[in-house]
Amino acid sequence: MRSAATGQFRIAVILPCLNEAAAIREVVGRFRTALPTADIFVIDNGSTDGTAEIAEAAGANVLIETARGKGNAVRRAFTAIDADVYVVADGDGTYDESQAYRLIGLLRHHRLDMVVGTRRKVACDAFRSGHEWGNQLFNRTLKTLFGSDFRDVFSGYRVLSHRYVKSFPALSSGFEIETEMAVHAILLRMPVLEVDCDYSARPVGSASKLKTYRDGIRILWAIVNLLRQHRPLLFFSIASALFLGAGGALFYPVFAEYLRTGLVPRMPTLVVSIGIAVICVLFMVCGLILDTTTRTQLELRRLIYLNALRVTSAVKGEV
Repeated sequence: MRSAATGQFRIAVILPCLNEAAAIREVVGRFRTALPTADIFVIDNGSTDGTAEIAEAAGANVLIETARGKGNAVRRAFTAIDADVYVVADGDGTYDESQAYRLIGLLRHHRLDMVVGTRRKVACDAFRSGHEWGNQLFNRTLKTLFGSDFRDVFSGYRVLSHRYVKSFPALSSGFEIETEMAVHAILLRMPVLEVDCDYSARPVGSASKLKTYRDGIRILWAIVNLLRQHRPLLFFSIASALFLGAGGALFYPVFAEYLRTGLVPRMPTLVVSIGIAVICVLFMVCGLILDTTTRTQLELRRLIYLNALRVTSAVKGEV
């Protein structure tokens, strides 16, 4: 599918939705006002309240993704839609659609790959209890593990370049998709920008699909997996340090007893501590080997990204 064009400049608005009948008509209308030349796509993720029908009646193109989860809906959109610029937002009416034109302008003017609309709360109930501090915690975690500079890694309001979308693997199935998107940009050292945008409360009749504890654990697990896949030396160094601490705790009293009496009465404990020390060494060796492999994979991903840039420029007649 190809989005609407002004000359050769194509914009696609992507709205993943699950039971957003209370808001989707207004969201589609406001995006139509802000971006009159854009094609608007609603990715219906198994709604049972008529979201797809309302969106279609409002003038949106509706794509169906039966596998539940925001990540599945985003992957469906990125696979099916071709455009120069992708505007990704939620269909719940919480983001300021009028800012889309400005965000696109920044992306184009500065030749960026991603502009994130950092959420600026304009209503007391815009964030559910616990979500705000959880967001800050995960932001700090990503900064520590990946060197992230993002202030709002979980914002669902993003403007993306064609080269970003076509080089993004989109392996996540749920709300951890935003974390994967941030790490993808960090690893490939893409030019990105964060811009404050108003974030409002949901309209009456609309409910958040994010489950605080369940999805929080899933996001944490996704970060661990991303660390293992893309920072294996750090991941296995942490694992090795943990095992080293456990092995040292077991070995110390045995060694102290040996220094005091010249005897090793707890031989099984000594054997276990030595076994743990061997595991520590194996972890470090695995980390070193996988780090070399990961660097090769990262170089390939970078080449794919640069090739997407070359193809996009050729299509648009740019240097």
